[in-house]
Amino acid sequence: MRTYRIRHETAYRYEGRITSSYGLCHLTPREDSRQHVLDHRLRITPAPADLATYVDVYGNARTWYQVTEPHTDLVIVGTTDLTVAEQTVAPEALAVPWEQCRPDRRRDVTDWWRAVDLTLPSPRVDVLPEVAAYAAGSFLPGRPVGEAVQDLNHRIHADFTYDPRATTVTTRVGEVLALRAGVCQDFAQLMVSCLRSVGLAGRYVSGYLATVAAPGRPRNIGADATHAWAGVWLPGADWYDLDPTNDRPVDESHATVAWGRDYSDVAPVRGVIYGDSGGSSMKVSVDMAPRELSTFPAP
Repeated sequence: MRTYRIRHETAYRYEGRITSSYGLCHLTPREDSRQHVLDHRLRITPAPADLATYVDVYGNARTWYQVTEPHTDLVIVGTTDLTVAEQTVAPEALAVPWEQCRPDRRRDVTDWWRAVDLTLPSPRVDVLPEVAAYAAGSFLPGRPVGEAVQDLNHRIHADFTYDPRATTVTTRVGEVLALRAGVCQDFAQLMVSCLRSVGLAGRYVSGYLATVAAPGRPRNIGADATHAWAGVWLPGADWYDLDPTNDRPVDESHATVAWGRDYSDVAPVRGVIYGDSGGSSMKVSVDMAPRELSTFPAP
């Protein structure tokens, strides 16, 4: 188990005067069996007139804000101290043939119905014939689910180039497959699409990756921004998360913020503004480092 301090800053600058801003944030890391939030603070400047946090259908903390003070700059900073442990999955759960992990065929498992929603296409995850053809190379008949998804994870890492210039936040799964390039968001959504194409439940997970890799781990790719990975539902054993960008299962270097059907469910910050912006710019900075090495103040 490791203890980290995470700081995520999103800064907007407008050329004109904004009269009000409304936004929705996913910046509060989740509590689960693998991680524990020690302290968290969200600071918005100018100070919002209204601020509220609620839990969505997937158990994510969503914070809504309204800034009514006229402004030309808007800065949103989330700071968190938390502990993160290794992901543990029972070997017997990974040994089940993948065909037996389809939620609609496992009504003997109490939470099967919760996973069914994540077998379907979603706003940013199309389930396409060409994706199914790509996934078929990993999901051979009777193959253990752990072996199959690890192979898929490795193939995406090997077949696709990490290139921040290749895609945008709106790039579709089919385009990523054709380009053979993208970033962590693209690779996570592609993996989710592959899982759904064979009837498995796949979730999109948004979070952070430690700037400095844990001892004995290879250099992290994508650690200078929010990170994303994918998870597959295992009957009776919860979820198994894998990071195709870095070709490994999720470990103590990954801090989970939120999960859902795709990026649209868990975007870190989004909103609308009213006023004459006259043009704008946005800068995002992320740091996740061992707490004892962090240069940022406590939450």
